[in-house]
Amino acid sequence: VRAPKQFDVILAGNLFGDILSDEAAMLTGSIGMLPSASLGDEGTPGLYEPVHGSAPDIAGQGIANPCAAILSLEMALRWSLGREKAADALFAAVGSALEKGARTRDLGGELTTRQMADAIIAAL
Repeated sequence: VRAPKQFDVILAGNLFGDILSDEAAMLTGSIGMLPSASLGDEGTPGLYEPVHGSAPDIAGQGIANPCAAILSLEMALRWSLGREKAADALFAAVGSALEKGARTRDLGGELTTRQMADAIIAAL
């Protein structure tokens, strides 16, 4: 993909979608920022999760960026649960925390997972 910014949504099978989503992470600066949705036919539940999956290599260390997990919830609220206002508030809170300088290590900051989540909660 030579000009990834031209795409808002890319529909792909699982394998190709995984490859593309990992590549797209570099547009945000960290794979810890990207939510993902696996959607089927209308009316069936979606699966929402961070692009990076469960990240077992850093589990329990307090260094994971919680933004992708929180933004995955934002997508679930918006696309599966019909809670547009709640989704908007959550999306804005993540943006606000980042605008105020909240950053985990993967983004060049010092915050722990808990501290980043607390910054987002404070912005709600």
